[in-house]
Amino acid sequence: MNNDRVTEFLSTLPHVVTTIQWGDNLLFWAGDKAIGGKMFCLLNLEPGQKCVAAFAAGPEGFAELCEREDISPAPYLARAHWVCVEQWQALSWAEWKHLLTAAHAIVHGRLPARTRAMLALPAKEQARLVHERKAKLTKEGKAKLIKEGKAKLTNERKAKPMKASRAKREASS
Repeated sequence: MNNDRVTEFLSTLPHVVTTIQWGDNLLFWAGDKAIGGKMFCLLNLEPGQKCVAAFAAGPEGFAELCEREDISPAPYLARAHWVCVEQWQALSWAEWKHLLTAAHAIVHGRLPARTRAMLALPAKEQARLVHERKAKLTKEGKAKLIKEGKAKLTNERKAKPMKASRAKREASS
């Protein structure tokens, strides 16, 4: 059992999108995050880390799995009923497939109605919407950065005369 085998299996599930985030973590999303998709599984690609995989287990599955050896509550995600598997051998291949399919179903079932409606569209239409949304987010992000930069520049300009006027008052005293 390894990252490649899990990645290959997860890519067969419907509407799965992958990203690499937070260093060397391969994230699996039920739907593209640009249209409201949610993460359901994380694989740690960096060797030597405590957790090789983390996934949504649901309230019942969470309690049951946390009682097993080499499975613990996932850091930062335990409140959402995610578990951390410390070794690939902690679960059989059949268990991995069952639990990861269940994780996908849990998260997919919690997607907002609008996101599920977008995922039901034909692939070409869905790809167009994702592209438009990403372009909009990029544009908004750049606009926000420009706005923040202007605000910072304005604050710096305001701060300089205040410092100069204080210096003059202190010199004349």
